[in-house]
Amino acid sequence: MRLHRRNAPTSFSQPESISVDHVDPFIGNGGYSPDGSGGMIPSTAPPFAMTRWVAQTRQNYVSVTPYNYTDSVIHGFQGTHQPAIWMGESGPAIISPGAGSVESTFERRGMSFSHTDEIATASYYSVILDAIEGGTIHAEQSATSRVGHLRFTFDATAAPYVLVEATRASVMGSADPLNVTYPQGSIYIDPARREITGRNPERQDFIIGPNPASSFAGYFCARFDEPFESFGTVQNGRIKERSQEGAGALLSGFARFAHDTKRVNVRIGVSFISIEQARRNVDREIPDGTTLEQTAKKTRTEWAEKLDRIKVEGASQVDNEVLYTAIFHTLQYPYEQSEDGHYYSGYDDKVHVGVSYTGYSIWDTFRAEWAWQILLAPERINGMVQSMLQDYVEGGWLPMWKNIVGTHVDSLISEAVVKGFKGFDLETAYAAVHKDATVPPDNDWTTLYYDRQEHVGYEVRAGLSSVYASHGWVASDVHSEAGSRTLDYAYDDYAVSVLASALGKTEDAARFRTRALSAPFTIFNNDTGFMEARNANGSWAGQDAGWTEGDMWAYTFDVVHDVSALAVRRGGNASFVAFLDKHFDGGHNDHTNEPSHHIPYLYSLAGAASKSQERIREIAKANYNNSVNGLSGNEDCGQMSAWYIFSTLGFYPVDPVSGQYVIGTPFFDKVTLDLPNAPRPLVITSDGAPRNPYIRGVTVNGRKLETPILKHIDITSGGHIQFDMSNSPQEWASGTLVRI
Repeated sequence: MRLHRRNAPTSFSQPESISVDHVDPFIGNGGYSPDGSGGMIPSTAPPFAMTRWVAQTRQNYVSVTPYNYTDSVIHGFQGTHQPAIWMGESGPAIISPGAGSVESTFERRGMSFSHTDEIATASYYSVILDAIEGGTIHAEQSATSRVGHLRFTFDATAAPYVLVEATRASVMGSADPLNVTYPQGSIYIDPARREITGRNPERQDFIIGPNPASSFAGYFCARFDEPFESFGTVQNGRIKERSQEGAGALLSGFARFAHDTKRVNVRIGVSFISIEQARRNVDREIPDGTTLEQTAKKTRTEWAEKLDRIKVEGASQVDNEVLYTAIFHTLQYPYEQSEDGHYYSGYDDKVHVGVSYTGYSIWDTFRAEWAWQILLAPERINGMVQSMLQDYVEGGWLPMWKNIVGTHVDSLISEAVVKGFKGFDLETAYAAVHKDATVPPDNDWTTLYYDRQEHVGYEVRAGLSSVYASHGWVASDVHSEAGSRTLDYAYDDYAVSVLASALGKTEDAARFRTRALSAPFTIFNNDTGFMEARNANGSWAGQDAGWTEGDMWAYTFDVVHDVSALAVRRGGNASFVAFLDKHFDGGHNDHTNEPSHHIPYLYSLAGAASKSQERIREIAKANYNNSVNGLSGNEDCGQMSAWYIFSTLGFYPVDPVSGQYVIGTPFFDKVTLDLPNAPRPLVITSDGAPRNPYIRGVTVNGRKLETPILKHIDITSGGHIQFDMSNSPQEWASGTLVRI
């Protein structure tokens, strides 16, 4: 049951876009536990925005988002830079309206609300708050990439004020919420300019290092449209009237307005460079005189430009909400970090010239999210890869999540080159991925590099020098998650080999390809038929040892660059298909975590496409819906949604670096994709697909497909892909089943 509303006023629904109207930002926000749903928030911002603005119902930290649908009190509005629920916050800006006595502490400033008085769209948020001393405050919100725009309407309240929080207690991790630090920030109040500015150095993930980034801060400039009647600062709950500046922990500034003030607009620019840059961001993105309606229209237009490129026929209202919200989710991260052509780098603690992005969840997104962004946002790809290379130049390594394994940025760069992107220095790109594949981290024999291990260097390919380079596996008695590392490194080696081949480096290509094809099977236990981590001396570590967000079932299927060899190891296609059946029928497939995402498509590669078609529909039905609990697992910067989008289209990038897609089963009668840079739209027709999951045959621009594979050029060239659907299993691409 949906309690909230999505019918924004007409003035906030321009330009008209049915696609944007289908977006429900609450999908994937429910659940009492961190893994209870998608970990998404009902934020407002354009695609890939540097700062996302959201109502604040909780103090966020690793495993907690700023907003949770189960809450009934709002404590403010937060410009967040938390990219995923399992990463920390950094440099947030927080605004809290009030009336009467100024309340600065999180607990005391909260105001109750009802979801029935709440509206959320991709570009506009609205809620009615019960003011603490009586009356109501109608809070409305929109945002551009670097500037939040909020409007507060006071009805029958005491004298209105707005509080701007500079620093708060910062929770260091999910293990112990009482383990906090107290960032030392600053606040400045300029009544003549009607501005409150400041600096917030909060960076919750600093403990997992290795870069100290000592100059890091989120800077802000909040500009109001009403004069200040009075003002002051607050530190640790103590109000200092008429104070125009302050420094330290637990720090805020506030402005009071005349008692008869009914409406206050505030535009708050955020920057990673300086207060002055935050001020310039306001002037550039939401200049003086801009109405909230105009800001929302600008942001809605940016969403419409992307979402209107996908047109669907044969989908229900629920289907449309799930699909377009999924697309909305896939275009949020990584987020822009550059401002006016400059960016702050935490790697060397300096400001540089260039375009920059951050907030990658590469272990998750290399699977399908990156492939989707290549299709729908190609104008971003060169800049994103260039940003990765800047990380390498400034910090010595390409980016990776600090709490996950593998160097899958190798896959992202290789896939981009394979798919035609070369707007960055290719030699630097190769030098960077080559280093990933050949240089071990510090203390490779002595540091475990376990999940979120604190105060250690870049783990990159931990175990590279401790057995992997010489024998082909990562040792479980030396490193954590050794089984997963072995298989992930093998795929990364494959990605490096593909890039080497594209650049004419034939010897390197052969070297890394050989290692990529052999390494996975060094941990294949012929006696059990499963992958199993090994110790340094070659002994088996046990079937439950060494896995990342999965188990031996999921990872035994994780040789996506050589599925045919894996099938042979399992006794051939018929035996492999039976093994897949055992995996699914035994309840081992866990779609809430990414290592399982490709598995249903493996049937197609083993000559059992009709079984892929069954499993894909089952997974979609069980793991996606249009409720707040509409994602069964964490979104992880778009990967959960990317799986759904590709699956609805009828194909999925099982091996993304290959430039090929494995055919599954389309969900709708017709989908038209107007992809940027494509010479013509791609029309996918599959009459009767909502009721008929099976495929009788496929043609691409009139050419019959005998195998369940599409090439990247088949999609980006546009044209017509036609699926002939059926309500019963068919022989197409299912020769293994026919022979059985």
